[in-house]
Amino acid sequence: MSLGFSSENEKKLTALISRYPRSDAALIPVLWLAQQEFGHLNQEVRQLVAQKVGVSEARVESVVSFYTMFHTEKLGKYHLQICRNLSCSLCGGDELQKVVSSELGIQPGETTPDGLFSYSLVECLAACGGAPALQVNFDYYENVTTDGLKELISSLRKNGKDSD
Repeated sequence: MSLGFSSENEKKLTALISRYPRSDAALIPVLWLAQQEFGHLNQEVRQLVAQKVGVSEARVESVVSFYTMFHTEKLGKYHLQICRNLSCSLCGGDELQKVVSSELGIQPGETTPDGLFSYSLVECLAACGGAPALQVNFDYYENVTTDGLKELISSLRKNGKDSD
């Protein structure tokens, strides 16, 4: 395996593991660190994490497949995550899903051909009082309307193309 953490993240990894009584207890924070460094958790990265934490690859797979915060495929520059739980659905979340598919030409789990947008449905963004909610990368948006979402996509598209 030729893949490795940067020297800076290797230090962070050591510090993370030292915080736990057993190295395998650091699996989730180490996965998060790996995803930050490599962008996503492909098979080679998952193998590296298993080795570093001292667990089987199957254990890493079970954790990565359980949590929606971990990604095994490269994501677009902007990752749109729409809550699909009851409050958001009742307040217009289903319409937001249609807007994303229409505006971007992609379905949940897909990335636009230009690599600018990825789209996912998530179980809960813990924003029921501000439903419907969505998240773009680490930014939350509540009480989102279809027009507001179209404006947001347009703005992100412009900003994304300007920064290339």
